[in-house]
Amino acid sequence: MYKIMIFLHIVGAVGMGIYAILPFVASRFKQLSTPAQEGLASGLLTAGRIGQFALVLQLLTGGYLISQNDYTVAWMIVIIVLFVAMGAFSGILQGPLKRIKTAAASSQDASAAVSRVQTLSALTLIVFLVVLWLMKNPWFE
Repeated sequence: MYKIMIFLHIVGAVGMGIYAILPFVASRFKQLSTPAQEGLASGLLTAGRIGQFALVLQLLTGGYLISQNDYTVAWMIVIIVLFVAMGAFSGILQGPLKRIKTAAASSQDASAAVSRVQTLSALTLIVFLVVLWLMKNPWFE
């Protein structure tokens, strides 16, 4: 069972990789034409959903893996808070992406939504990197 959970945990980590490239892709919005913005927003909406499903997979498999070792309560709390923050940022990110898609379809300006996507994606990347570092260097009792 442990090997299956490790495999699923790695699959989830790969799925969450969208959070690592999202700020770099989102920075291209202002350089694209309106139809291209609509396509990019649509693709990022799909990728964001995949990232959220991967985040849930990480929480489920991570819960099992935590039970197999002795981690400090503080480490577990920090990890859960960071995962919730990452989920919140990625969930909030969906709204501006939908607004960009709608604005691009009707040839309207979406610069405020683009700025919000860039900010939220950068925050998500920062939290993701902190989670990666903490997973690599966990606190044991």
